[in-house]
Amino acid sequence: MAVHLGAMHLSGALLLLTLLVPPGWVLDAYGAAPADDPTADVPPVMILLGALFGCVTFHVVVQIPSGLLGSWLGKKGGALVSYAVAVAVAGALTLVFLWGVVGVADVAELTSLWLDYMARGAVGLAGYIGLTSALWPRPARPLPGVEG
Repeated sequence: MAVHLGAMHLSGALLLLTLLVPPGWVLDAYGAAPADDPTADVPPVMILLGALFGCVTFHVVVQIPSGLLGSWLGKKGGALVSYAVAVAVAGALTLVFLWGVVGVADVAELTSLWLDYMARGAVGLAGYIGLTSALWPRPARPLPGVEG
């Protein structure tokens, strides 16, 4: 349990660090109206909070379940199989989340957001799977030439 909790925190921190390169919609929103424009619908700080809320929501709804399933289902296949399973699950969950929950109907916008979230999520999932693979107990193998 402690391994997964640590991995969840690491993947969340890595996801948060990916916001140092802001998503395209954040850059578009910042350029939409000057900061001192009183007719602007949304203050600039709300754009930043929206990005942070999107990051936290993605982490809880997509990244944590994907990491758990990837590390559980791919346990026997090694870290690469675990990562591939986690990314596949994340891809499906991201699509369901963006299309079904957020309601993005435009295919071009859906594709753009999906690619952005998947690129950011893949970095966090690499940390998650890497940590769980490194710290997860492995079955003992007998030493060569020693019968047990």
